[in-house]
Amino acid sequence: MRVLFAAFLLLLATSCYEVERNCADFRTGTFTFEAVSGTEIFTTRIVRNDSIEIEYFKESVDTAEIRWINDCEYILRKLNPKNMAEEKAIHIKILTTKGSSYTFEFNEVGKPNKSRASAVKKSE
Repeated sequence: MRVLFAAFLLLLATSCYEVERNCADFRTGTFTFEAVSGTEIFTTRIVRNDSIEIEYFKESVDTAEIRWINDCEYILRKLNPKNMAEEKAIHIKILTTKGSSYTFEFNEVGKPNKSRASAVKKSE
């Protein structure tokens, strides 16, 4: 009986935990995130308003349109794709927010494999 009561208390305590998601704070602004490829770290800067996202990576600049599904999810589609892979839309979902950073997952629309990354909002 004591074990059952302890399990109930544990379940009650964990069910009250809610992940912070202030997605509206990250809808617009300038963001950076880092990705690791092999032993190299690549930094990408993103400038996003309500309908357009401009990505600065190394010496290239890409512009994409944004279609918001809700405050925490949007579909990204490049405006001037250079190949078939760039024509595919990307689904982005903000999972958690904390201070000036957020964690998100992304994948090609219709594909099951998802990746995760974190971005930091730069003060303007």
